[in-house]
Amino acid sequence: MKRLMDFAWPAIGLGAVAFSSWLLFKELRGLSLADVAASLAAIPLGHWALAALSTLVAYGALAWYDRIGLAHLGRRLSWPFISLTSFTTYALSHNIGASVFSGAVVRYRAYSTKGLGMAEVGLLVAFCSFTFFLGSVLLGGVVLTIEPQIIARWTDFPDWLGRLIGLLMLLAVALYGAGSLLHFRPLTIGAFHLVYPRPPIAARQLCAAPLELLGAAGIIYFALPSAGNPGFLIVLGIFLASFSIALISHAPGGLGVLEFAFVKAMPDAPTAELLAALIVFRLLYLIIPLVFALVVVVLFERQRIAEALRAKL
Repeated sequence: MKRLMDFAWPAIGLGAVAFSSWLLFKELRGLSLADVAASLAAIPLGHWALAALSTLVAYGALAWYDRIGLAHLGRRLSWPFISLTSFTTYALSHNIGASVFSGAVVRYRAYSTKGLGMAEVGLLVAFCSFTFFLGSVLLGGVVLTIEPQIIARWTDFPDWLGRLIGLLMLLAVALYGAGSLLHFRPLTIGAFHLVYPRPPIAARQLCAAPLELLGAAGIIYFALPSAGNPGFLIVLGIFLASFSIALISHAPGGLGVLEFAFVKAMPDAPTAELLAALIVFRLLYLIIPLVFALVVVVLFERQRIAEALRAKL
């Protein structure tokens, strides 16, 4: 069964890439590469700088995920080590796809050198994944409550239903906070067990996760031109939905899935400019971090091999 799943997830991811790329191709027929290149060249240097700063905010918050998770486990490690491990983990897993599994492998390879066992790393991965989910629910609730009409970009639901869904999402986050504050017993739903962390840990989760998502959405927002830009809150809402769909698809880097979801949700934006903004997102949030992460992995493995050889001498 395990061997079957090892092949199933990559197959699902590649299938999602192929299908979404086909849908995206249908949407972009008639759009030339010259149009996209011109849109990229038209992005002001200041907006590039703001998009780069947003990337640093996002990856800084991702490192905070690990820091909070390790504190929850009662482990204390140095900030530089945590930051480098987190950066490498997310840079690789975001591009590989199936981020929970790929992230677990990278984290275990790094944190096992500091004495963490497989069970602890598994708990850390689950904690960080839940922190991301918590941030998505919190920000999604805020967006739907303030801008309920955004739901019409995907469905025919009325605005009041969008606001109701948003309020329910915020209520779920509030109940999580109350469970931590009032020391509720673990919530069990089937095989899922939610153990409420200490209030300081929960409070940090509710700060770190939104910060990471705000930073990631900011990359696309700052790369968009003023014309056709619906505003940060709408871009944030579309990003939350599109990025979540891309993660669920297990497509490597969400390739094609993220772009198609954005193009369908922003029909009023100039297509070339929107595609240029998504290319900026891929470049800053995925491709450049991946290059640096591969260098870190090579240097880390080289050091481990050298240490092993010295131990044999």
